[in-house]
Amino acid sequence: MSHSSGKSVSEVVGIDAFADRFRETLNCDTNKPDFRELDLGSPVSPLRTRGPVASSSSSSSGSFSGRNGQNPVNRRSESAPNNHNNSSSNNHSGELSGSSENSPTAGNARGFKPGHARSDSGSAPAPLIYSGQTVNSPAMNVLPTGNICPSGKILKTGMAASRSSRTDVLGSGLGNYGHGSIMRGGGKAEVVSGSRCVGVNEAVKRGVQSVDPEELKRAGNEHYKRGHFADALNFYDRAIAMSPASAAYRSNRAAALTGLGRLGEAVRECEEAVRLDPNYGRAHQRLASLFVRLGQVENARKHLCYPGLQPDPSEMQKLQVVEKHISKCSDVRRIGDWKSVLREVDAAVAAGVDSSPQLFMCRAEALLKLHQIDDAESVLLHIPKSELHITSSSQARFFGMLSEAYSYFVRAQIEMALGRFENAVTAAEKSSQIDPRNVEVAVLLNNVRMVARARVRGNDLFKSERFTEACSAYGEGLRLDPSNSVLYCNRAACWFKLGQWERSIEDSNQALHIQPNYTKALLRRAASNSKLERWEEAVKDYEILRRELPNDNEVAEALFHAQVALKKSRGEEVYNLKFGGEVEEVSGLEQFRAAISLPGVSVVHFEVASNLQCKQISPFVDTLCGRYPSINFLKVDIQESPTVATAENVRIVPTFKIYKNGSRVKEIVCPSRDMLEHSVRHYSF
Repeated sequence: MSHSSGKSVSEVVGIDAFADRFRETLNCDTNKPDFRELDLGSPVSPLRTRGPVASSSSSSSGSFSGRNGQNPVNRRSESAPNNHNNSSSNNHSGELSGSSENSPTAGNARGFKPGHARSDSGSAPAPLIYSGQTVNSPAMNVLPTGNICPSGKILKTGMAASRSSRTDVLGSGLGNYGHGSIMRGGGKAEVVSGSRCVGVNEAVKRGVQSVDPEELKRAGNEHYKRGHFADALNFYDRAIAMSPASAAYRSNRAAALTGLGRLGEAVRECEEAVRLDPNYGRAHQRLASLFVRLGQVENARKHLCYPGLQPDPSEMQKLQVVEKHISKCSDVRRIGDWKSVLREVDAAVAAGVDSSPQLFMCRAEALLKLHQIDDAESVLLHIPKSELHITSSSQARFFGMLSEAYSYFVRAQIEMALGRFENAVTAAEKSSQIDPRNVEVAVLLNNVRMVARARVRGNDLFKSERFTEACSAYGEGLRLDPSNSVLYCNRAACWFKLGQWERSIEDSNQALHIQPNYTKALLRRAASNSKLERWEEAVKDYEILRRELPNDNEVAEALFHAQVALKKSRGEEVYNLKFGGEVEEVSGLEQFRAAISLPGVSVVHFEVASNLQCKQISPFVDTLCGRYPSINFLKVDIQESPTVATAENVRIVPTFKIYKNGSRVKEIVCPSRDMLEHSVRHYSF
């Protein structure tokens, strides 16, 4: 929790750079609080930290197809025209494929007719397509390496050399014919090596040194299947550098980026793939899946329902569920039903929108409206990175606003609630620049500017000791922003200066209702209760502040005087109490009896200096001594003072005994810190 300090009324609030449009670190005042002055900084409270929403990607082996492109051989596919509408001639060799785009390796949906862009690395025609698997016709008069040879002779490796141009097919295991098959001859079986359908290590090994983009692509595919997305990306990058016009390489690169959680870059790669080949079904489907995760419903539908391509039913169903929840979220937001907004946001995330900055901004806005400012700020700090500086997303709308404008719209509200008025104005202005025609953005910008001016005017009047006029200025700001805890807290300071302590408590209560852990409001309420001699209420607030600010001597002293006054108000005798006492070390029985016989409460810590548990709890006893100055704290080393230990029957350490006016009222053996403080607090009244 951070606080402003000093006697100056001028506020220093740094303006965030906003270089990263969706993830800035919120600045925090770290100065010491002073209940006598205005809130000139941000009333930051301890955050309830939430882990960021994880973006998970599952990998599947998929099917990989490609071609060598060096020595083309005759194929039946060469007789088919190279038409983008002919699914039998437009496969993207080596594209990652699978059954569902939820997997990073997912590819063609059922009914999609993939297009084809030839690689610049060679002139070999495309392989044939059979039922979603890519296979290739063998060259004429050449037997595939490793197949059964009717002559009974083992095929020599030289025969395989003439097939070096054959396209590799790395499928799910059903299409890998020829590799390591048994050759029968001479009454024995042998395993023939040298097949072009190489194993994993061989493909990677070839890719490392290769200058053939197809070899690089195959090496990338093998790394991808293992889940080594960064290594796969490196090979795809090299392949694209050699053959930049290959839509398949771009799409494979998008799959690797998705596996790495770099969704914005993956979107750009898919968009480039469909630019190179507008009929490339697999890239359209992958792009639609990415847009679903980003909450971009219309963009997702555009690519799922691309003209000439049959949308996948399961993907369409998923899109409809996401659209339903986002639409319902918009409806309940419009009427201010913020609890329902949170439910619909959670439902949309569960349906697959796991990486939408705007949806998480919506959660932050709902929490803010429900006066859960700490949680709203925590969400703001943990919004998923999606690098959405991409053309297709810049015009996407969220709740009627351009998506980027909505992010700044919510940020402006949170900055205002936290008392960072200049930052709020900057964020609102950015939102207006992005979406200048949006009415909701325009209203917010006007209000933020007027509230910021009212706060500045109130501060100037307070500095001039014109407290009544300052109250009016803060009131003008509250009429525009009735949930601003900072303005309530500053007006409470004015009422305190005017001696209207009841009104000061009322405004402090309003600020604490909006932000329960607001330190300055607690300080002002405690001070006002002290002025009204409501000592029990004052002690409660000061004890909370003492725990939050253990090193603040002003709070400690205020607590001490409030506790003393409370004792006096109850008719208890108070003798020789002074602020800033220390734990007294007792070495003799007479000294011990004299110490515990003093009026009031004494807490005695029986210890052995070398005992580990005693060493661990001893610093906490010093802390309690400062936290509860109305109590006498003593310590006795039972090895150095065995007569005291015998008289008090102490055999186990650490042991704590509490005495009141010379009589023992409680004994605790080996307590936890919480247990010890609970007992001390109980007897401090």
